[in-house]
Amino acid sequence: MLFTSHNFIIFIILLFIIYYLIPKRLQWPVLLIASYTFYYFAGIRYLVYILFTTLSSYLITRKMDSLRGAQEAYLKERKDSLPREEKKAYKAQMKRKRFFWLKICLCLNFGILAILKYTDFAIYNINMVFNREMSFFQFTLPLGISFYTFQTMGYVIDVYREKYPVEKNLGKLALFISFFPQLIQGPISRFDDLKDTMFSEHHFDRERITFGITRILWGYFKKLVIADRLLIAVNTIVGNPDTYQGAYVLLGMFYYALELYSDFTGGIDITIGIAQVLGIRVKENFIRPYFSKSIVEYWRRWHISLGTWFKEYMFYPISVCKPMLNLSKACRTRLGENIGKRIPVYLATLVVWFTTGFWHGGKWNFIVWGLGNGIIILISQECAPLYEKFHNKYHIQHTFYYRLFQVIRTFWLMSFLRTFDCYRDVTTTFKMYGSVFSDLNLADVLGGGFMGLGLKVSDYIILLLSVTILLIISLIQRRGSVRVKLASKPILFRYAVYIILVFSILIFGAYGIGYDASQFIYSQF
Repeated sequence: MLFTSHNFIIFIILLFIIYYLIPKRLQWPVLLIASYTFYYFAGIRYLVYILFTTLSSYLITRKMDSLRGAQEAYLKERKDSLPREEKKAYKAQMKRKRFFWLKICLCLNFGILAILKYTDFAIYNINMVFNREMSFFQFTLPLGISFYTFQTMGYVIDVYREKYPVEKNLGKLALFISFFPQLIQGPISRFDDLKDTMFSEHHFDRERITFGITRILWGYFKKLVIADRLLIAVNTIVGNPDTYQGAYVLLGMFYYALELYSDFTGGIDITIGIAQVLGIRVKENFIRPYFSKSIVEYWRRWHISLGTWFKEYMFYPISVCKPMLNLSKACRTRLGENIGKRIPVYLATLVVWFTTGFWHGGKWNFIVWGLGNGIIILISQECAPLYEKFHNKYHIQHTFYYRLFQVIRTFWLMSFLRTFDCYRDVTTTFKMYGSVFSDLNLADVLGGGFMGLGLKVSDYIILLLSVTILLIISLIQRRGSVRVKLASKPILFRYAVYIILVFSILIFGAYGIGYDASQFIYSQF
């Protein structure tokens, strides 16, 4: 069931009605049934994977919790008679047992993800290196497996770290893992962020529901009016690299930046809006990333939940693990203090960004994209003292034009990196980079070449107006919620805005021949 399908619209309308008509204590079980129904329509044979993740995580976290309980009972019983060293040794022993079960859970679930997602990538590289012709398995990825696996393993790690108590109700854990609005493209939520509202009783609240529906409509506007319309031009440019080079590559970067943002944030808007109608708080996953003045700031604003996951569950553990600390110590001794203290940060950063790229897909273009981000971040960190000297000398860092330059620079830097995602081939991507500098042919594009990309004049007018509205809304959001501001306006004005938004989606959405109300881009990951 696509988010953009009529079946899905009917599905959520029926769910909203049932949700507020049934006894409040049955609301979360109904959500669980709805989530598994949604997953059933995505492919009944894939239910086994999400069920395995749910059951394995439930049983193993309960096992870790029982070990923790046994430890507390043992220490309480012998608190006066047990020597300090024996107590310390016993705690270490029990921690090793819990860590053993943690490793089992991680290996099982990440192992399934790796087999389904990366087997063909491994076979491809084996064939290339050893000149073999092994057949590909061509596994079809279960819906949302990367998202729900990361979300669930984050929960398991948190239970191991004793951040919060284990969830003893299997149904509630199953709902946390399978909550259907998040399955398509996240965000990757934390259990402690969702549990308070996901399992609570919710009464009909007109303002909250209006806010949620408005967010849903705004998401559909971005997806159907902007993203799916731009998709035609992007596919034309990317699908014909021998024809569209030079300035067309830059145009494709620009179009793809707008398409990806509208597609991804539109999907997140729909997710958060549905959750809000249901009374569930889901954290924001984007905070106006194209206003970022550096690549580091950009990644604090873009796909926030994924970046947070890698930072908390990979970057910090790698940075402070014993082998890394030993390496840092050796480097400090032989290479000096400044270099030695950087080694753990550099290696952890590159490992995280390699994994981030690999998470997006088992192809070299994603790996190069990920490492490119990591390398640029490290270079920018090393150049920080030079930036500071420059700013201290010229004092332009707080001027409007310099901040605008930083925003434009970051936008195009990220657009160049994102080209690896567009062409899906490293060699082709570098060839396209070269064409920008060797054969810019800017006059061809500005002379009307952009009209041959599958879009009509009316499409460009709709895009110009829509992107302008998108920019204005983003600027207003810097000073607070647009929906809150709208709620303070007279009722006739509010409903006029709602009606215009609905009819804009219905009239100007990219439907029909030549268009594709497609699945969201991040659903493939």
